[in-house]
Amino acid sequence: MAQLSDNIEHFIKELMCDDTHIELRRNELAQHFGCAPSQINYVLATRFSVDHGYIIESRRGGGGYVRIVRIQERDDGNLLESLLNRVGNSVDEETANAIITHLTDLRLVTKNEAALMRAGISRNALALPINAKNVLRAAVLRNMLMQVFRNLEGGDRK
Repeated sequence: MAQLSDNIEHFIKELMCDDTHIELRRNELAQHFGCAPSQINYVLATRFSVDHGYIIESRRGGGGYVRIVRIQERDDGNLLESLLNRVGNSVDEETANAIITHLTDLRLVTKNEAALMRAGISRNALALPINAKNVLRAAVLRNMLMQVFRNLEGGDRK
């Protein structure tokens, strides 16, 4: 099933290419991939969430559609603020990884930097009870995010 989800995600991203939004019909997409519409819902919920830099709008019924909108930040400061708000005082590993992936997609961090960030917030690196891990993970991720944006401001990006 992961392969199908990957294929659906890739297909949608290819359709979006340089566009900021796209409208799809869930049933047509499900027919194209030979799967249930619930599989499309799963991909939309897990791969096109706010954490991944997208907003999903949908209209149900005969002429229903799904609109996927890529979040366009006005400037780096606004992006940093929205990411810090999303992290808050506690963040789970899945959400933190989605934020790091979003930074990679925006080319604000390299793949190597993203891998280091993931290592720093992984459950293995944080040897604490789960609720304490999420609080510590949020603090570590907030610091990493602030450093990424400091590097951008200072021109330290290579």
